[in-house]
Amino acid sequence: MDKFRTVLNIAQKQQTSLGFGLVALLTAGGEQIFSAVVFRCPCSSWNFVYGTVFLLVPALALLVLGYMISNKTWKLFTGLCRRKPDSRRLKSACAFLKVFLQITTSAMIAPVSWIAVALLNGNYFECAMTGVNVTLFKNHLCLGRSADCSKELHKFPCGKSSVPKPDIDEVMAIIRSESQVLGWLVIASITLGALLLTCVARCRSPVSYVQLKFWRAYAEQECDLMEKYVAQHAQQLAERNVKSFFQQTPPDPMVTPEKQAWEKVSSFFYFSKKNHYYSTLHRYVETCLDPSDTHRASVRSDAGDMANPTVLGFVDEGKMML
Repeated sequence: MDKFRTVLNIAQKQQTSLGFGLVALLTAGGEQIFSAVVFRCPCSSWNFVYGTVFLLVPALALLVLGYMISNKTWKLFTGLCRRKPDSRRLKSACAFLKVFLQITTSAMIAPVSWIAVALLNGNYFECAMTGVNVTLFKNHLCLGRSADCSKELHKFPCGKSSVPKPDIDEVMAIIRSESQVLGWLVIASITLGALLLTCVARCRSPVSYVQLKFWRAYAEQECDLMEKYVAQHAQQLAERNVKSFFQQTPPDPMVTPEKQAWEKVSSFFYFSKKNHYYSTLHRYVETCLDPSDTHRASVRSDAGDMANPTVLGFVDEGKMML
């Protein structure tokens, strides 16, 4: 599990083609193992259901897992039901949907990779299509072939049909070619879509290329240090309390951030053209801890602003939650 978590953290940090390629490669390898070890087409009336389940249900499970391991998902939903409604409901709803769309885009990498590799492999699609009980589709596959082709189409993946083997091979070749064409179309569509979304996000970037690289490096360093300091501070507080309990002595003074401070640094980042803060934590230490600043933001206003440029979406990513 530790090695798996390490790989996911690397993929989380590398929000580039390298990171996405790593996730896709892991998914492709898992699909190959799954297809070779687990999948066995029943060659019965269950073909369509069985093949479709193996094609789509693992993709759905990977999508749900993508939501679960995203730090941004829990940052979005934690405390959502207890937040007080404000007058900017439409703006808040749009901001919520925008963030959720960003999470979905990242979570779609693994399930789309599964579907694409499964279609290129063809096993699931072959099993499903031989179980389709549609006369037009059966005629499309069995036109000019044995009379028993339509009746025994569901037996073709197992090779147990009385239909001549050349006819079986031709039908299975047609289905496999259709599956592979769909697989390449899925890959081409997703690749082109990702390129267009990246170009649009970069085109609308509020900062330059070099500053964006610096911003990403800062976000990664802040995340790592925050995780270390949280663990260290929690350990020190626990040791103090346990020591005080067993020795029956008053606890030593120790400063811990207040609830409002935690709420401020847990809110979503939003970009301000006036003040270029690199994260919610940066904004907090620059404004809320400065007594001379008369324009300190309130907790409510911080929690209500969740929209930021898509190109800066990595600021709230943090590490994958596992």
